[in-house]
Amino acid sequence: MALKILSSLEKCFLDEGLDDKQEYNSGSCLKNERYHFTVAYSIGTGCIGNKYLTFDIASDLKEYITVYKIEHTPVHIPCYPNDMDDNYLRTKPGLYPDLLVPVSVGEQLALSINTESLYVEVDPNGKVGAGEYPITITLFNKDGTEWDSATFTLEIINALLPEQDLIHTEWFHCDCLSEYYGTDSFDERHWAIIENFIAAAVKRGINMILTPVFTPPLDTAVGGERKTTQLVGVSLDNGKYAFDFSLLGRWVDMCDRLGVKYFEISHLFTQWGAAHAPKVMATVDGEYKKIFGWETDACGEEYKAFLNAFVPAFLAFMRSKNNADKRCWFHVSDEPGRNHLEQYKKSYAVVSDLLKNYPVIDALSDYDFYKEGIVKNPIPASDHITPFIENNVPDLWVYYCCVERKKVSNRFLSMPSARNRIIGLQMYKYDIKGFLQWGYNFYKSQYSLRPVNPFLRTDGENFVPSGDTFLVYPAHDGKPYESLRFLVFEEALQDMRAMKLLEGICGKKTVLEIIEKGIDPITFENYPHSAEWLLGIRDQINKQIKKNIQ
Repeated sequence: MALKILSSLEKCFLDEGLDDKQEYNSGSCLKNERYHFTVAYSIGTGCIGNKYLTFDIASDLKEYITVYKIEHTPVHIPCYPNDMDDNYLRTKPGLYPDLLVPVSVGEQLALSINTESLYVEVDPNGKVGAGEYPITITLFNKDGTEWDSATFTLEIINALLPEQDLIHTEWFHCDCLSEYYGTDSFDERHWAIIENFIAAAVKRGINMILTPVFTPPLDTAVGGERKTTQLVGVSLDNGKYAFDFSLLGRWVDMCDRLGVKYFEISHLFTQWGAAHAPKVMATVDGEYKKIFGWETDACGEEYKAFLNAFVPAFLAFMRSKNNADKRCWFHVSDEPGRNHLEQYKKSYAVVSDLLKNYPVIDALSDYDFYKEGIVKNPIPASDHITPFIENNVPDLWVYYCCVERKKVSNRFLSMPSARNRIIGLQMYKYDIKGFLQWGYNFYKSQYSLRPVNPFLRTDGENFVPSGDTFLVYPAHDGKPYESLRFLVFEEALQDMRAMKLLEGICGKKTVLEIIEKGIDPITFENYPHSAEWLLGIRDQINKQIKKNIQ
């Protein structure tokens, strides 16, 4: 039998032993950050059958602690075959640790011959004084006798993380929630579920939400459709458009209540080329029907006339909501390539005057879009960001998706957690303004041909490596189960905020000297792969903060 406390960056597979896992019994955090560590346990190979354990926590921090059981989910595509680097944990299909299911003190944990683990979260929430706090985790046999125990000591430092200034969006897919839970679009149950999922997003540092004024034209087969999730009502009578913003108003009010800072307005043209209009439903002379879609020329007079009516009316409505228009960011088309440049330019021209006072952002990786002045706020992929950095593009964003599988940070289930968390240091060094990833809750196959059960397929049904399509799992009660990847990414955001705090005390040069001491300069492709190194850097940052506030 074995029980061992490990760092938050250690993943434990079912078939692994604990002998080679590095024990990690102490750490530190600031007063308003969430701290995580792993408790791994195994009964060994000598026993099998109906065995259960329970656990208890002894600590002055007990009321601030949440415990999750790390469940293993099926991975059919851990990586692209013959197209990966050496910074993966495994490259074969199997069961991988990821799903976090909250468990309570005294709750029975099924025990097998495999290595299992708990993820412990301590959230002082600014309410606990500075000092060192032992946290003892004890496991008990079913009859109540003690099985084993271990103690972790958390030091809380008398300082507060500054507010997050990184703009962070993970695309929110309303239709996936409606389809999974069997609701109508924007019925009362759908609204309740949407609110649960947005609340979970905001809690972990997502402060911009994709807002479906029209059904987002994303990951949709040419000629195909996604379930209608359109917040803006449209009517067309005698050639004149009218708009109903009541659902959008409810959305804005909900987001304000939950703490959302920015509204990311769904794309005004189709993905991969900007050649067509998104699906737009309207009531025309009393009949509800689709008036725009794949058959619509993006630059045709009909769609131009629609946008000329819609955009000013939309902005006026958002302005009436406490100047929420100033919190809106717009998209033309997702991931245009070099061969789409001319079409993108034409489509952008359709809305450029309408949106001249508002930021337009798009995920793209060809520097020519920026060089030629077509896109003023580009979001390059992390493996194509170098020319944007070298040319000092201001207020630079970064994104990654399935394509970023070599050298750079990402969060496939098959990757080490340190590879997920390192992006916090990278974004800090390069003063990144925003981060985008496309899959907060995408529970569909490629091109949205059909729904996919995320508990059975974590790859979008042979679409991409597992871990690219979603960060949260849809629990039975309409709330999300979080993932290991989600909480580790939150740690990256907290690292950024801690470095910003120290920068305010000692200057950025000092912070970079701590980060890059004894190593080559960090880039998005070059960085130490060691979890111990990354945890050590954060420990040094904390020590410098503590030293300078005493």
